[in-house]
Amino acid sequence: MHLVYLHGFASGPNSTKGSFLKRRLAEFGYDLHQPDLNAPAFEAMTISSQLAVIARTLEGLTGPVTLLGSSMGGLLAVLQATRDPRIERLVLMAPAFGFARRWQERLGAAAVAEWRRSGKLAVYHYAYRRECRLGFEMLTDALGYDEVQPRRPVPTLILHGRRDEVVDFELSRAFAASRPNVALRPYDTDHAMIDVLEPMWQEIRGFLKLERQGGYPAVRSS
Repeated sequence: MHLVYLHGFASGPNSTKGSFLKRRLAEFGYDLHQPDLNAPAFEAMTISSQLAVIARTLEGLTGPVTLLGSSMGGLLAVLQATRDPRIERLVLMAPAFGFARRWQERLGAAAVAEWRRSGKLAVYHYAYRRECRLGFEMLTDALGYDEVQPRRPVPTLILHGRRDEVVDFELSRAFAASRPNVALRPYDTDHAMIDVLEPMWQEIRGFLKLERQGGYPAVRSS
């Protein structure tokens, strides 16, 4: 089983959650692929460009794949699962459902219009620790994706904080409510979920049926 971590928006593969999961999985003899979804540049990033990075990461892999996605990475995991039959399970942490709609609502009509006019939006990038200017193509491209209509009932675990200030917990509740293949585990925490990493790991370990020195063989990162 190949395990691939998809980081969130304005973040990177060595985020707090990504690094934590890599350590925990290594303790059980598993490796974690951690592609940088900012490639080739955050300023030109779109949903489509990130899906292309994921596709390149999965090239040549044989056997089942589990995607673990945080925030936007969770949205991307759902989208990729509609394209690749190798994806056997999904673990979604505060998945960014309704990304394009929520961004428009959060920014407001005037700010969206200015973003369209100038072509750039100032965004603080947490991995780079600096402000970047994101192209308007991010929004126009995102509008073309329907993340709530997966074509296959892939077994899915959603971990989401009830006090999430970025992605409404109710979006995950609604997603899970009509899908028997989706299990939702709520936590009393915010979007970052840093304070519940250990409980989340226990849920993930159980969902993936991981056993120390057993189960599926470890996979080396490419």
